[in-house]
Formats: sequence, C-alpha cells, structure tokens
Amino acid sequence: LRRAAETYTHLGAHAEADRCAQAARALRPDDLDGLFQAASCALAMGRLEEAETALDELISRQPSDFDAYYNRATLRTQTPQRNHVAAMEAALAPLAGNAPPALSYALAKEYEDLGEIERSFDHLERGAAARRRALAYDVQADVSAMNDIAGQFGGAFFARDTEGFADEAPIFVVGLPRSGTTLVDRILSRHARVESRGELNDLPLAVMRAAGRTPDKAQRIAATAKADMRALGASYVRSVRGGGASAPVFVDKTPLNFLYLGIIARALPSAKIVHLTRHPMASGYAMLKTLFRMGYPFSYAQDDIARYQVAYLGLMDHWRKHLGAHVLDVRYEDLVDDQERQTRRLLAHCDLDWDDACLSFNEAVSPIATASAAQVRRPLYRDSLDQWRGVAHRLAPLADHLRAAGVDIT
Repeated sequence: LRRAAETYTHLGAHAEADRCAQAARALRPDDLDGLFQAASCALAMGRLEEAETALDELISRQPSDFDAYYNRATLRTQTPQRNHVAAMEAALAPLAGNAPPALSYALAKEYEDLGEIERSFDHLERGAAARRRALAYDVQADVSAMNDIAGQFGGAFFARDTEGFADEAPIFVVGLPRSGTTLVDRILSRHARVESRGELNDLPLAVMRAAGRTPDKAQRIAATAKADMRALGASYVRSVRGGGASAPVFVDKTPLNFLYLGIIARALPSAKIVHLTRHPMASGYAMLKTLFRMGYPFSYAQDDIARYQVAYLGLMDHWRKHLGAHVLDVRYEDLVDDQERQTRRLLAHCDLDWDDACLSFNEAVSPIATASAAQVRRPLYRDSLDQWRGVAHRLAPLADHLRAAGVDIT
C-alpha cells in the first residue's frame, strides 16, 4: 500500500495516494515512514490540521526526522503563542553547528513568522550552504543550455513550415519557481471547463523521446529542433490524457517549461501560454528560502540564483521576440493587487468565458503538492511582496550580480 501511495504521488494522483497511505497507516500504525507519508498526503489534500497532528506525533516518536520539522513549519503562520522554536533550538544544540538543512530551514521559517528576521536569515544561510555543498551542480551547465536553446530555436526554426498537433488546447503556466505559478493554476482550474494536472514531467519526456539517443544536452537540444513537431505534440497529449486528464482543458503548471516555449508554440499551436513574472529580488529571496524536495539546484546560493535568473530573463526576451502575443505575461504583484482584472486577462487569453468561481481559488478542493500547498489555501495576501526589502543587506550578492548584468531591481 505504501509503494502504491508513492507511485500515485509521482503520477499526481493524490486522492488515490491518500487512500493507500491511510489504509497502510491503519494496518501498521507504528510504521514511522508510513506516518510521514500519511502526513504528506493529508497536506496535499488540504487537511492541514490533520497533517500537523501527524507530524507532531512523528517528531515526538522520532526527534531526528528533520524533514518532518520543516514540513510542519510550512503548514501555517507561526505565532508567539504557538510555535516550535524552543523545541527546534533544543534539537539543534547537540548538533554542534552541523544542523541538517531541513532543521535550519524550519527554524528560518518559524523565526521569520515571528518577525525575527536577522535570526531567520542566519539559519537560512546555514541551511542553504549545507544543501549547496551536498549537490554536484554547476549553474553554468544550465546557462549554456538556455543559450543553446535560443540558438537552435531562433529565426530559422520559426520560419520552417511545420504542422503541429492542433487538436488540443492545453494551458501551460510557466515561470521561475515561487513566482505565482501555483496561484494562477488554482485560479484557472476553478473554471468549469478546466482541470489542473499540477506539475508534470510529460513535456520533457516527450522532448527526450523526440530527440532520441544523444550524447549530451547540447546535441539533444539540436536534435529536438529538427524533430517532427506534430508527433511530439501528439506524444505529449497522449501521455497527459493517459494519465487521467478528462476535462476539455487542462493546465500543466510546470514552471521550467519556459525552456520549451518554442516547442510548445510549434508542436501544440492551439496551446495557451501564461508566463508569471515577479520582482527579481523578491523572486530570488523566495527561492532561496524554500527547501525544494527535488529539482531547482540553483536555488541554494545567491550567485547561482542570480546567474540562473539572468539566463532565464534572456531566454524569455528571446521567446517574446518570436512568439509575441502567444505568451501572456502576468506580474505576480499585479495579480495580488487586482485579482479580478488579472483573472479576466487570464481567461480572455485562454479563450475561456468568465466564471465567478475563479475569484475564490482558495476554496478549491483539488489536491496540490507543491511548495505553495498551504499558502494557496488562503485568500490572496500581500505579506510577501516586499519582504525581501527587510533583508536587502543580506541579499547583497544577489543584488550586485543582477545589477552587474543590467537587471533593473529598483
């Protein structure tokens, strides 16, 4: 049952994962791994109090499960009357400065909630540095890949007379992580004709199938540019529909699909593309203070974040040059300040009639398993828009690199 729950989770079938996890928990209540899994499924399903109770139990029984501390910290805004700081500081004390990243991130989150910003950032720096040291990652590989993508998917590619798979009109919501993609996904999926498929790997896998065997990433990019776009689009849709998508329109909100916008435009010419933007300093800080379970290895060092952002901004300028109005840019700040106006823009761009339900995105009952799982179950809030300014002096490496690259951070 636990293996089935894990597989369902990878498939984005969170209701089925929850059913299996809860059944496994009933059969073996002393299994701590099963307890963690049940808590994760409860979080994805929106049962936040249940998730917190399960994590409390897990931590009391296994105080060294530091991932549980971090998951618990993200479930709600901590208060002076109700937080876990003292218990986590006690857990930290015997570690002699070698705190696991998850414990450091948990302390950073709770201290931030309590308004102790400097102490929060101290823990964040330690956690991010420890996480970065554990990764075999070079941001230059991603920068080079984005440059290669712009080179291969340029004027010659878009001048080709290609036929795409126009039978379907999925909506792709893209941008950097923590830029508001989950929020837009929830808004759109409240529409009567739309369902969210969450974050999928179907498009990257379809691209890899189309490219065939290649010795490295640069040659895979070149091979994909020469691939049969209609077959690639059909392969992607077949994969998503086979995974259970049944509504007339589905949303694929995988942030890094911004890498594939040229492919999307040619392989799925009826698809809609929504690109979320956010102030580069706010975006960088939001990524830095999130402990991602998988992916985004550039998010644990300010220099890496800045170099990745600069390359991303350059690639998005390239796509706008070639795709124009095919891509709708939505500023996260504008969405927070005027939700209805921006929602009307979103629906118009996606050829969807107005639906009042889209304004009550936080009432959606569909599962969600991204880093924003708890936040998007609240109404819109402005707390995080300028939060980075309170730690601007600690974000100097990020700001200096962005300025040097000509990025406007005013």
